[in-house]
Amino acid sequence: MSSSTIYPTLRLRPKEDRRLRAGHLWIYSNEIDVARTPLQDVAPGSVCTIEDAQGKAIGLAHINPHTLLCGRLLSRNPQQRIDQHFYQERLLQALRMRERLFSAPFYRLVHGEGDGLPGLIIDRYEDTLILQPGSLGMEQDIGLITAALQALLRPAGILLKAGGAARRLEGLEERVEVLSGQIPERLSVWENDCLFEMDPYGGQKTGWFYDHRANRRRLMTHAAGRRVLDCFAYLGAFSIPLAKAGAHEITAIDSSAPALKLLEENAQRNAVDPIRIIHDDAMDSLARLRDKGEQFDLIVLDPPALIKSKKDFKEGSIAYRRFNDLAMRLLAPGGILFTASCSHHLNRETLLNHIAFGAQRGDYAIIAEGTQDMDHPIHPAVPESSYLKGFYVHRRELIPEETA
Repeated sequence: MSSSTIYPTLRLRPKEDRRLRAGHLWIYSNEIDVARTPLQDVAPGSVCTIEDAQGKAIGLAHINPHTLLCGRLLSRNPQQRIDQHFYQERLLQALRMRERLFSAPFYRLVHGEGDGLPGLIIDRYEDTLILQPGSLGMEQDIGLITAALQALLRPAGILLKAGGAARRLEGLEERVEVLSGQIPERLSVWENDCLFEMDPYGGQKTGWFYDHRANRRRLMTHAAGRRVLDCFAYLGAFSIPLAKAGAHEITAIDSSAPALKLLEENAQRNAVDPIRIIHDDAMDSLARLRDKGEQFDLIVLDPPALIKSKKDFKEGSIAYRRFNDLAMRLLAPGGILFTASCSHHLNRETLLNHIAFGAQRGDYAIIAEGTQDMDHPIHPAVPESSYLKGFYVHRRELIPEETA
């Protein structure tokens, strides 16, 4: 049976197939030839066969006719069926890669476009899985995805926990629902030789951020004897490994009281010295620390996405600049600042410009660059799948003339 008898067809306007043939996975509504194949006739969230202007099939895509980004390519095989077998095959590919990369089952199992499943995020916490469908198509296929995960991994529980701007654009509401099994109030995370607990229901995103795993491990090699400032500390994913690696003193800032309570519990769980807690807005705290003349040898500046959409760019960009300026003023000579952005709309060059602004007041050098860890694969033709940018900034020491 040909795909044309399985799925309705959408035809692209002339030359609008070029980006897809170059490897990208997204289709915009203004690229559809709506005169020949009316987009509004397509059932929201359904699968369609995508054709070029000459009628040659390109592949199959989830379609939402009510959004500008109306299509996400699932397969380049127009004969494919988007069923449980399809999801099971893609999930097995993703699983095998993670099992080669990581010795313990704590990782992002599916990273959207990077794993050939655009619109879907799955984080694994040993025998518990947390799903974030970000598109209407993935939301409607949750039953197929859940069945595929159960057949492949037999998890103790699967939780759907989804919200954010992407879902709102798709016309989807925030949703937290146990799809199968049991989900406890706390889940364990094993990372960088530390054991953490997190809240799967009330925590940010799926409860944990695996993307910085490698950056945290790299910073551990610089921690011994250092005075550390951890901004946006959340559950202590940076603070606690740095403490175990020999940091002299750690100050952790976060605006969330529940997160800081878990951070303190995680510090006790890992038998590290008590961490100085500041429950406050990070910008205000940094300004106060600056006014007191405090300095730190190692600073972590990892804010949440301050630019969630293009309309937020100006305000968010100003915030990134001010954060970096304040952090660089607090960095002691010989110290290292790790500064990061997870905002897709803030590109690498703009973050560098903000660092350069702060560097005017001292003698700084970028000594390394970081990105998302290997369980967050980047699709080579989809730059949007690369979102995390990080720089390691060193403040040079002043050498007395008599020793130079």
